[in-house]
Amino acid sequence: MPSEARPSSVAVLERIVQYTADTRSLFLRPVNGQRMLFQPGQFLSLLLPVDGEILTRPYSIASYPEDGDLLEICLNEVPGGKGSHYLFSLAISAQINFTGPWGTFKIDAPPAAECVFVADGTGIAPIRPMIRRVLESEHPFPVSLLHCAEDELHLLYRNEFSAWARQHSRFVFEPLLPSPPDGWRGLHGTLREHVEARYVHGDADRSRHFYICGVGMPVTHLRDLLRGAGYQRRAVQYEKW
Repeated sequence: MPSEARPSSVAVLERIVQYTADTRSLFLRPVNGQRMLFQPGQFLSLLLPVDGEILTRPYSIASYPEDGDLLEICLNEVPGGKGSHYLFSLAISAQINFTGPWGTFKIDAPPAAECVFVADGTGIAPIRPMIRRVLESEHPFPVSLLHCAEDELHLLYRNEFSAWARQHSRFVFEPLLPSPPDGWRGLHGTLREHVEARYVHGDADRSRHFYICGVGMPVTHLRDLLRGAGYQRRAVQYEKW
């Protein structure tokens, strides 16, 4: 983690949005009053005082660079996770030290190719501003989002993505649930099943660019699947938490 390479900054917790019992967004305002420059997909390293030590925890920025001064991070409270438990304990006006932005999982200028975004759970956080950057550019190629969550409540920003799909004919949003309830009209199954069927066995086109974010080994499994199927290494970007 590169946080020691630059002095830390301070932000004030200005707003909290609760999605589920274990998922929320924190909106942070840097105390220097200046808008922080970052690229969609990058993260902050939060410096958290827990049990007499400073824990460094990376959290992707879910907000868009041009939207204002507030920096949104989206997180789950992880059982046994000291960092997330501390953040969930904070009240409005709490101060948080951080460094950043960091990270090479980002989009500045979109590639001249179809863009496929794949998110698992809160892995949607960095992907949200990345998609918006592509849609607001003159990028003429298809753009799609495959977002898997444990249930409908955890499909974060679902209404926003649906609105984008109505506004932009080249954008397709596909929510995915592993075990959907009766009446579910979206996809069901696993990310790997759908990625493999559509982008490995579905055709011979290997010009697409992929952006994958989620927790643990499923992310690297998808990376290896796509690169092994003939997609260029640089065309399969990923962030694993």
